[in-house]
Amino acid sequence: MIRTYTDCPVEYTASLLGNKWKPLILRELLEGTKRYNELTRKVVGVSPKVLTENLRELEEDGILNRKVYPEVPPRVEYSLTEKGNDLKGIIEAMKVFGNKYKKNK
Repeated sequence: MIRTYTDCPVEYTASLLGNKWKPLILRELLEGTKRYNELTRKVVGVSPKVLTENLRELEEDGILNRKVYPEVPPRVEYSLTEKGNDLKGIIEAMKVFGNKYKKNK
């Protein structure tokens, strides 16, 4: 799913984060493994369709693991890969920046 047009590392990283929802999904998964319904509650405002699309893209990009348990009803859990955990510093930097400037809109 990654679409980059140059060899720029900033462009590559931005393509991984992609949109508003992916950093918010990563924020939640940095706390640990989550099930789909947990993510729908924690990522406020995302529609089920958009959440599913973003989870699939993050899986394709090697950012998260999707584990399906053979149960009825099926249970699916999402967790970060090593590559996903390496994005922790970026998400934390976004948090620091947001805390510093959101009050000064």
